[in-house]
Amino acid sequence: MATRAIHVGQAPDAQTGSRNLPIYNTSSYVFDSAEHAAARFGLADPGPIYTRLTNPTVDAVEQRLANLEGGVAAVLFASGQAAETAAILTLARAGDHIVTSPRLYGGTETLFKVTLPRLGIEATFVEDPDDPESWQAAVRDNTVGFYAESIANPQADILDVPVIAEVAHRNSVPLIVDNTVATAALLRPLELGADVVVCSTTKYLTGNGSALGGVIVDGGRFDWTATRDGRDLFPNFTEPDEAYHGLRFAELGAPAFALRARAGILRDTGAAPAPFNAWVLAQGLDTLALRIERHNANARAVAEHLAGRAGVAKVNYAGLPDSPWHATKEKLGLAGAGAVLSFDLAAGADESEEQVRARAWAFIDALKLHSNVANIGDVRSLVIHPATTTHSQSDAHGLARAGISQATVRLAVGIEAAADIIADLEGAFAAVGL
Repeated sequence: MATRAIHVGQAPDAQTGSRNLPIYNTSSYVFDSAEHAAARFGLADPGPIYTRLTNPTVDAVEQRLANLEGGVAAVLFASGQAAETAAILTLARAGDHIVTSPRLYGGTETLFKVTLPRLGIEATFVEDPDDPESWQAAVRDNTVGFYAESIANPQADILDVPVIAEVAHRNSVPLIVDNTVATAALLRPLELGADVVVCSTTKYLTGNGSALGGVIVDGGRFDWTATRDGRDLFPNFTEPDEAYHGLRFAELGAPAFALRARAGILRDTGAAPAPFNAWVLAQGLDTLALRIERHNANARAVAEHLAGRAGVAKVNYAGLPDSPWHATKEKLGLAGAGAVLSFDLAAGADESEEQVRARAWAFIDALKLHSNVANIGDVRSLVIHPATTTHSQSDAHGLARAGISQATVRLAVGIEAAADIIADLEGAFAAVGL
């Protein structure tokens, strides 16, 4: 993993000998002839046409990410939100239905709850994502896919990927897993039975808070010709695509999903990554294995400190032995439980929500080392109040099923000295009298 994260997809530049990945900051590419241009547009020649579709810098990073996740192909997007939206639009069309875990990043919940239904794609949030029968109970005749986060944000629960993948495949649909928090350095959903992985590369993959990005990785094993009651489940892949002269994507073999995500969604939505952002991501991948190891070690130290401290009502972190998801972590053989965790500050029985929220805000405002930002995965330790920021569009039920209350504080533990991180937290506890 550490070696592949540095080397896959890029050799020294043939013309200059440049050891580091060059930035091909160009919008377009010269064709050898009119016939050559036609071959590129007809997909007979796989070379670059326009940077909205392909770019040599982006291509090198896509190859590396596909390799790290164990997929056959990857497609880079301008943001994580763009990638997960593209994954659903690649799979589904108006009239289709998605079954999803309710433990999601707030923006993803809004996508499923509000935006996709406006396009005619419905979603059902399962009642208990840890229970495979809860997933089965949500399946409809028009269900075309399952969706979940490998390690959820901010509850930090761990998805039992093999179990949920089995339920999806029992119903002839793919499992799409958001692997942003874990990354391939910790957990590889495709190796555990998932079919498609999405990630916000903005987070741990880049690791420095400098560049937005997202990726879809195609596992290459799902059968897109699957049927239900004699009906094609995935006409996006089996029916002739009028945008490509009647091309059937299911006939393109293993990378069919990635090819349709690029040719059918990235091309038309324009959510392309900037070559410079792809280059910044490549610099982050160089140190991915080292950073994830340190992130996880620090997160465990912080979680253990919080779990044994007065003034903390509960800690959500699967690395703790008393976590409901500790057994899943052990079953999947994970070396860590990620570096995102949340905890609830203790509150009196007679305190109002406003009082509880005010204490949580005061705690966050008292922190000095932690940065209060809407991000995770930075080398710096980060903090936020989910109920009023990242999940502020969720209703009371949505907050509860995501494990969030007004007392909840989310941490994205950085790679500073663990003692300094804990000392900063202790200063905030003192500031609010806990």
